[in-house]
Amino acid sequence: MTGEIGDQDRVVAQVERILSLDVDGRGFPELGRRDPVVGELLQRYPGLRPVLFCSPYEAACWSIIGQRLRITQAAAIKQRLADQLGDRVTVAGQQLTAFPAPQQLRGRALPGLPQVKVERLDAIATAALSGQLDTARLRDLDTDQALEELTRLPGIGPFSAELILARGAGHPDLFPTAERRLHAEIAGAYRLTEPTVARLADVADGWRPYRTWVGLLLRTRREATPTRSAGAAVPIVEPQRAGHLGRRYGSYAHRCSTRLSRASDWGLLVECHPPGVTLGRRCC
Repeated sequence: MTGEIGDQDRVVAQVERILSLDVDGRGFPELGRRDPVVGELLQRYPGLRPVLFCSPYEAACWSIIGQRLRITQAAAIKQRLADQLGDRVTVAGQQLTAFPAPQQLRGRALPGLPQVKVERLDAIATAALSGQLDTARLRDLDTDQALEELTRLPGIGPFSAELILARGAGHPDLFPTAERRLHAEIAGAYRLTEPTVARLADVADGWRPYRTWVGLLLRTRREATPTRSAGAAVPIVEPQRAGHLGRRYGSYAHRCSTRLSRASDWGLLVECHPPGVTLGRRCC
């Protein structure tokens, strides 16, 4: 790869984060011994860890680009922006383009995108340049505080905020309260009848400190056997009954996850990764 040798340490750290190798996973097998559901998933998908976006900034941009679009359409737009505005690097003799950095995206007209998305992408770029989307900062914040800050960004709702924190910043211990497909998979795996989101969150508490990782395993199984949980429904709790979960996610979660699932479903985010890498990476 082209670049200065002085960047080597930063490159190594970035690759480790993207492949979730910066998280100590030595306690994950013990979780599988305590929880039979997790244990079965670990046997089926040994060593599978999340593959992340290159940054929370890029995850946020993907969330904006993908709104109300099919995943293939969003991927084409993302690639077009990379070709037009991004840096070019040469890897093994092949020229590749990177998604434009915040300073390359901010203030650009971006022909072909709706004006509302242009304005939202500009706000995301500004937030990134201010340090608001710094990976270490987001992971150091209390989870609720990080999600609250992210939802203040234009166009970022609860579903996208959780995606940015888990798949952008690489937070290993997040339960997605706005992802209905995962909720259905949890309900089926633990034989729960009409569970509330709060009840599902209680189940996920047993996965700490690897809730994000267990969610990946459940999504992977769902994608491998899509008919197993097809049509499963999980009620969204009413705000007055759900405490802080309901106030933040109660009425919005159903609309957001239904509208954005085709372009932003956590289990379908493959465009930002190398060819052949889908839901995660197997690693010893």
